[in-house]
Amino acid sequence: MELTLHEASYYFDIILRVFIAVVLGFVIGFERELTSKFAGLRTHILVCIGSCIFTILSIWVFPTAVADGQYQAYGDPARIAAQILTGIGFIGGGTVLRHGSSVFGLTTAATLWTTASIGMAVGCGQIILAVVATILTLCVLVLIRKLETGFLKKFTQKTATIRATLIVEKNYVPDVIKAVSTTFDKIVEINHNKSDRMDEREKIYIETKYVSQNPVRDVYNKMSEIPNIENLFITNMNFEK
Repeated sequence: MELTLHEASYYFDIILRVFIAVVLGFVIGFERELTSKFAGLRTHILVCIGSCIFTILSIWVFPTAVADGQYQAYGDPARIAAQILTGIGFIGGGTVLRHGSSVFGLTTAATLWTTASIGMAVGCGQIILAVVATILTLCVLVLIRKLETGFLKKFTQKTATIRATLIVEKNYVPDVIKAVSTTFDKIVEINHNKSDRMDEREKIYIETKYVSQNPVRDVYNKMSEIPNIENLFITNMNFEK
């Protein structure tokens, strides 16, 4: 079957859009892969390709029908495009995880949502818009992260849930618990039981919320000042986004 010049130009344009979607999805996915996020290269590429193809179909295929030998529009080309936003919300929700009071994966979900919009822009033929959006997305992911970890981190107060395990001689347990209760005003849980070692020592478990620029370090320093603590283990129960 021979293609006319017009048909060849049409198919070349469609294929070019899909390849551009692959490249732009790769660029964003590569940054996510470098930072070891749940959704990386393949996920972002597939999201960009899929949204691009669905947008192309909604514009060129579904809204037309043959009548009297001619293609005529009969539907709304935005219907399928609107469903892309619903579908990407489902995928993005799968990347958001919660552990206790901590929620992480929100940025990755947002990049999937943005990647879908970039794929839709490519599918509509708005290549310049898609490229600019990709560059701006990378600027947000890379440059804003550097701003957060470099400049803002020095001034940002973080709320962390800290779990501490203290090894204390049995006779000093009441004094240590009293000192801890005085030092920290947001204690969530505190209990103690006999240590695994065959002696008169006991373990004290403490869970507290603490607000500072470096909660783990500050809690450790305050705990270390309490007398009669033989061993101290600090764990941050929060996860990074």
